[in-house]
Amino acid sequence: MALKPDDSHDMDMVTLFSSSNHDAEMEAMQIHGMLESNGIPSMVVGTSTLPVLAFEVQVPKEDLEEAERVLAEAKAAGPAAAAEAEAAGEEGS
Repeated sequence: MALKPDDSHDMDMVTLFSSSNHDAEMEAMQIHGMLESNGIPSMVVGTSTLPVLAFEVQVPKEDLEEAERVLAEAKAAGPAAAAEAEAAGEEGS
């Protein structure tokens, strides 16, 4: 018996972050890494060859709420918490 494909829209990708600032690629990669380390699948959309275009971080629609929560917590904690978390991760490796 063949498996039926999942035709729900829960896994449709939606944009969590979008920016065309000069540091958009770096910020998108940081957000992507943070989401992935929290078990939220994501992908970066953009191209370094056309830096005038926006970079985006997209997540599955079903994970959007959790991704927004993780991103808000990270922004509230600030850069010091990010450096501390990165150092803790390096110690655990």
